Amino acid sequence: MQAIFDWFSFAGQETALFIVSMIPLIELRGSVILGAALGMPWQKVFVICVLGNLLPIPFVILCIKRIFYLLRRFPFFTRFVNWYEARLTKSAKEMAGYSFVGLALFVALPIPGTGAWSGAGVAALLNMRLRYAFPAIAAGVVICGIIMTISSYGLLNIARFFF
Repeated sequence: MQAIFDWFSFAGQETALFIVSMIPLIELRGSVILGAALGMPWQKVFVICVLGNLLPIPFVILCIKRIFYLLRRFPFFTRFVNWYEARLTKSAKEMAGYSFVGLALFVALPIPGTGAWSGAGVAALLNMRLRYAFPAIAAGVVICGIIMTISSYGLLNIARFFF
């Protein structure tokens, strides 16, 4: 992650952090930790990481099925795409009855494999409309951002800002 950050840091720490937060698998979870490690103010890190994590989500929701189709045309990606789509389908089936709240909680969990990108894939597989899926994913990203910021910066550090 540090190597990716260093590569993008020619444009400044904020821009590099924004770009890192858009990368699948790293997303907000990794970028908040990176911002804390760099000594950046938590308020700035929180806003940059949330916005960076949300930017690609509408495109993912609208295009993920087509992307999977195109990637399957290359034998190198077929196995991964099949595995990832099966994983998303399993999550989608478990979440089907809960829609908005289920999707928001799925995205909010700060564990590997749950995040905005996975949530967008689940929403696409559930055929959720963008206007319903995006607010749920955004709510989940904000909740996860709060959890990650508190765990990365410490509750006392953040409380000093308010009191």
